[in-house]
Amino acid sequence: MTIDPCAYNISIRRGTFEGEALFEARVKELPDLAEYGETYTEAYDLAVDAIETAALAYSEQGRTFPEAHMPADDFSGRVTLRLPRSLHRAVAAAAEDEGVSLNQHLVNVLSYYSGFAVDRQTDAPAPGLLLPRQGRRKAAQESPAPRQI
Repeated sequence: MTIDPCAYNISIRRGTFEGEALFEARVKELPDLAEYGETYTEAYDLAVDAIETAALAYSEQGRTFPEAHMPADDFSGRVTLRLPRSLHRAVAAAAEDEGVSLNQHLVNVLSYYSGFAVDRQTDAPAPGLLLPRQGRRKAAQESPAPRQI
């Protein structure tokens, strides 16, 4: 059986694991697989090697290896979202405080929590994220300002 391990969906994130700052590589099609490296490239290479090793083990055991998932290209980028009025009011106020449109504010918040933000700080709240007005000021004073997305 021949597979292309680079066709698999490998996600890599930086984090602290057992007290050590490392890059963690995960494979969507193999949810139990996790590899750790000191660099992004090392974690990626270890994941590719683990995919190849797992495919060989599956083959030797006569098991079917999961195929690489090809993402669908049918996403328009448009989402209709219904919110409770109080939540709508809160996110609109947060967007206004940030000086951005409601749409841009929601994209920023979703990007932050989905891991798309650059230099994401896991302990700091997203910019203007639904905190009461006083809470936003206090949070901003306590944590360094995250980079704009």
